[in-house]
Amino acid sequence: MEFCGGHTHAILRYGIPSLLPPTVELLSGPGCPVCVTAATELDWAIALSKVEGVILTTFGDMIRVPGSGGVSLAQAKAEGADVRVVYSPLDALQIARQNPARRVVFLGVGFETTAPMSASALLAAQAEGLENLYLFSMHKLTPPATRAILDAGEVALDGIIGPGHVTTVIGADAWRFLPDEYGIPCAIAGFEPLDLLRAVLALVEMVGAGRADVVNAYARTVRPAGNASAQAAMAQVFEIVDAEWRGFGSIPASGLRPRQAYARFDAARTFAVTVAPAREPPGCRCGDVLRGVLSPPDCALFGRLCTPQKPVGPCMVSAEGACAAYYRYGGW
Repeated sequence: MEFCGGHTHAILRYGIPSLLPPTVELLSGPGCPVCVTAATELDWAIALSKVEGVILTTFGDMIRVPGSGGVSLAQAKAEGADVRVVYSPLDALQIARQNPARRVVFLGVGFETTAPMSASALLAAQAEGLENLYLFSMHKLTPPATRAILDAGEVALDGIIGPGHVTTVIGADAWRFLPDEYGIPCAIAGFEPLDLLRAVLALVEMVGAGRADVVNAYARTVRPAGNASAQAAMAQVFEIVDAEWRGFGSIPASGLRPRQAYARFDAARTFAVTVAPAREPPGCRCGDVLRGVLSPPDCALFGRLCTPQKPVGPCMVSAEGACAAYYRYGGW
């Protein structure tokens, strides 16, 4: 299983499955942060965008994901909400500087790759005494989700292709638990075809030899201990909490929220927003796709009622979604 959604897109874009023997099967995992964002979190963000005086800033992938009622942030924007697409939390920081009379909320979506930048934005806001920037943290941690898949036992995995960008931050040693506790080999991969083929080869060789280890096939970027500065920023600003994942429910110690010292920046603590109990779109199987128990084309909605133009679930919306990858590169 490749964890990363970027890997899924690269694997299908370059036709890597066609280069492999039938004895090697690649499954897509929950490596799309937009896709695993819980419906409750999305509903909360949409409701927050409608609060008077709020400027809601978000990465572009989140803008079209439908919430429980079928409404998206794009629709909220069309109805008058001030929703702005940014490319970095530091863009939200600049918007807050430029609009001192408005409250600016950044939707913190992403794994360990983007969390350090959210932390940096809050550190900068604190240093400047800026009091109108808020973070709604939906940041999630990847190793706990991998544990959840293995512990559930819904899919039988012989190896894991570790996410390259995430592992650049957390380090290859963060995946030692896979061989040490589960007896499953792991190979860290980059995003070029040869990176992925190297990782697959490493996994096949380890399985053939009956050996479980962590192989770093992305050594030009990934180090054993990762990026110490990024880890320090996250540790300073965030504490680890349980988090809701679409398709999984609550995964222990898999989320990040601002520590008490940064509570004044925490949108979840600041805004009194209430939403109805969330519900998944009828017929949507995104949760099963994210856990690797269903291939996107096996969903009854795929390519028929659910397309990139009219998506039902987030896996078809996001640029890293597995359904979007299968639709784009699978001849649909």
